[in-house]
Amino acid sequence: MSQAVALVVAAGRGERLGSHGPKAFVVLAGRPMLEWSLDALRAVPEIEAIVVALPENARTPSGTIGVVGGRERSHSVRNALAVAPPDADAVVVHDAARPLALPEQFAACLAALEDADAAVAAAPVTDTTKEADADGRVLRTLDRRTLWAVQTPQAFRRAALEAALDQPDEVLARATDDASLVEAAGGRVRVVASPRENLKVTTPLDLRVAELLLAQRC
Repeated sequence: MSQAVALVVAAGRGERLGSHGPKAFVVLAGRPMLEWSLDALRAVPEIEAIVVALPENARTPSGTIGVVGGRERSHSVRNALAVAPPDADAVVVHDAARPLALPEQFAACLAALEDADAAVAAAPVTDTTKEADADGRVLRTLDRRTLWAVQTPQAFRRAALEAALDQPDEVLARATDDASLVEAAGGRVRVVASPRENLKVTTPLDLRVAELLLAQRC
């Protein structure tokens, strides 16, 4: 793909993290968590603009386009895509809660769009994984050789993402990621191998692990 726009989801409240403000602005290794993702995106030559979905009244980071996020994650992505520059034919979606993503991961997802409608960073599942019913009874053990734990970044052909997001709010509210919407519409989705270190910061333990991993990069 030639040119791309990045949409960063940064409207989360951070309740499970125990923060006193939006999660994306929690200080991580000396700077707001959001800034780590923005630095990585700015280092990707294909990305011509960055749109950030923010909590209401939050300050828009320098050099980005700010928009108020929605009630659920995919609502925020839809809001961000609506104000993105129209000339980019590819879109990268990334969660600000994954501050360890590297420029190479964004570039790899974009490259995978050559023969796909969407490409998702994902780590191979290493634990034995079982399916259980509501009462905790194991139904079966899944073959972990075919299982991937999906992360962000996720890259999309713009038309495929626009079509996937053009659905009622209640449909978007049930989506755990945007690639699943493209998949449900019959789109071609590829996984791009990504390290488990590209973790999502959800709890105080995640925040501490992320700080340790970022310290090793310095």
